[in-house]
Amino acid sequence: MTHKIKKDTHRPPDDALWLLPLGGSGEIGMNLNLYGTMGKWLMVDCGIMFGDDTTPGIDIITPDITFIAQRREDLIGIVITHGHEDHLGAIERLWADLRCPVYATPFPAAMLRAKFAQAGMQGLVNLIEIPVGGSFEAGPFAVEMIPVTHSVPESHMVAINTAHGRVLHTGDWKFDNEPIIGRLTDEARLKELGREGVMALVGDSTGATVPVATPSEITVQKGLIDLFGEYKGRIVVTCFSSNIARVKSVALAARQYGRHVSLVGRSLWRNAEIAESLGYLPEFSDFLSEHEAMQAPRDKIVMICTGCQGERRAALSRIAVFDHPAVTLERGDVVIFSSRDIPGNEKAIGRVQNLLLSHRVKVVTNEHMVDGRIVHASGHAGQPDIAELYRWVHPYLSVPVHGELRHQTDHAALARSLGVENVVIPKNGQIIRLGPGMHEVVGEVQAGRWGLDGTRLRPLDQTVTQHRRKMGFNGAAVVTLALDRRGMVASDPQVTLLGIDDEKAIRVLSEDIVTMILDEVERMPRATLLEDDTMKKAITKIVRRSLHETQGKKPVVEVHLVRV
Repeated sequence: MTHKIKKDTHRPPDDALWLLPLGGSGEIGMNLNLYGTMGKWLMVDCGIMFGDDTTPGIDIITPDITFIAQRREDLIGIVITHGHEDHLGAIERLWADLRCPVYATPFPAAMLRAKFAQAGMQGLVNLIEIPVGGSFEAGPFAVEMIPVTHSVPESHMVAINTAHGRVLHTGDWKFDNEPIIGRLTDEARLKELGREGVMALVGDSTGATVPVATPSEITVQKGLIDLFGEYKGRIVVTCFSSNIARVKSVALAARQYGRHVSLVGRSLWRNAEIAESLGYLPEFSDFLSEHEAMQAPRDKIVMICTGCQGERRAALSRIAVFDHPAVTLERGDVVIFSSRDIPGNEKAIGRVQNLLLSHRVKVVTNEHMVDGRIVHASGHAGQPDIAELYRWVHPYLSVPVHGELRHQTDHAALARSLGVENVVIPKNGQIIRLGPGMHEVVGEVQAGRWGLDGTRLRPLDQTVTQHRRKMGFNGAAVVTLALDRRGMVASDPQVTLLGIDDEKAIRVLSEDIVTMILDEVERMPRATLLEDDTMKKAITKIVRRSLHETQGKKPVVEVHLVRV
C-alpha cells in the first residue's frame, strides 16, 4: 500500500513573492520576516524582545518558529540587517531548529560569533560574512546590502531581487549627515532603485508617530559635552550596549573635561571590544575597569552602564539596590538616561529612577534638557525622513512592519499621503502575496511567542506561564486532604496560603478554610467522596469561593488528595 505525500498548502509559489512576518508586526522588537518564492524561504532578521511584569520568570522572548522549523529544508538562509538584539538576538536560541546559513556583515557577524562561543556553538553555524554594502545570491533570491545610518555600525537596508520583482526591506535606519560612526545612508543607490522599480517597501514603523526629523548623533554629543561641565561627582551614562555611536560620543565628551571612561556591564565590554577590533572604537584601549574607576577621584570618571530599560539583572538596576560587586553611587553623582523608553518598559525604568533619586543621585533624561540640547537621539527615522525615503524609492506597495499597530497605522497613512495607493498592514502569521500584480493576504499560519524560562524555551500561552502570572497577582493556595478508603476524613486538612495576606491573617484564613472543608465533606454524597477527581474539584471550588468572598482574590489552587 502506498501513502500519498500530503501537499504543503503553504509552499511558496513559482509565480509570486510572499511575505510572512513571524515577529515584529504589531509589536516593538522580536523582528523576523520570511520571504518566499519558488518553494524556498529567506529569513530577514531573527530577534528577541525582553520580558516584563506580565511575564514573570521570563527575561527573553523569541518568535514562535514552528512553521518554518517544520520546513527548514526549504529555508535557504537568514540575512541580518544589523547588530541589535531585536534583530539578531534569537539566533543562538533558535538556530538548532533551523540549521541554515546565516549572512551578516563583519560587525553583526562578530557579535554572533561571540554569542555562539558563549553558547558552545563554535563551528556549528555556517556564518557567511558579507562585505559592507556587498551582495550575494541564495536560491531564487539575489540580495543587496545597502548601507544606512543607525546607532550601530554596519546597518543595512536589504534589497531582495526575485524573478517577480524587488522588495526593499529597510531594517532600522535614519538620515544623519554627521554620523559619529559608520557610513552615510546610500542616497544615490536608493534613488537608483526607485528608478529601476521597487515592488514593495517593507519598512520600519518605529518612528512613524514622530512628526519631526530625527536629530543627528552629533547633536547628542554636543549636549553631553555641555552637560558634563555641570557636574563634579561621578557621571554615569546608561544606554543600549550596542549603541557604539553613543559610546564614542560619551568618550569624546569625557575627554573634554579630563575624565576617564569606564564600562559597566558584560554586554558593553563585549560589543565595545568587537567595535575596537573592527576599527570603529580605538578609544577602547583607554577604558578603565569598574574597579579602577571606583578608585579614581569622582570628578575624573564617566561610567557607561547597561540597564537603560530597567532590566532587573542589568548593571544599573543592581547599582540602584546596592547589589553590584564593584560600583556604588552616592549623593552628588548623576545618572544620564541616554536612551528612549521602549513601550512596556516604563514601569521598570521608573522603578530604577526612583531608587536612584531616593539615594540623592541626580537623574537626567531628555525631558530635563533645555535650549535644544538633548542626551538621546533615536536611531529610527521620523515622519519627514520616512517621507523622503518614499519620494526616492516610489514603491508600488507599502508594508509597514516593526511597530505596534499605532506605529504601523501612522506609517500607512503617511505612505498614502505620498501617493502610494497600495498599502497592507500585516499581522504576525499572515502570508501576504506581494506581487506581481495583485497583492492580498493569502493565508495564515501559527505565530506567537516563546519565552526563555530558565534554560528552556516554552510557549508563553502554556498553562505554566498563565499560572505564574496568576500567582503573581492573586497568590496561591495548596490543600492536602487525607481520606480513608471509605471516604472518611483521616486527619484535619493542611492549608498553605502564599501571597494572600500577612502571616497573622493567613493563620486565621487557613483555620476558617479547614473548618469549611470539613463541614462540606460531611455533607458530600458517598459517590463524591470515593472519586478523586470529583473530590479535588469540589475542594478547589470551596477554597476559591472562600478566598474570593473574604479577600476578593482568585488564586491558583492546588489540591493534594491522599488515600490512607
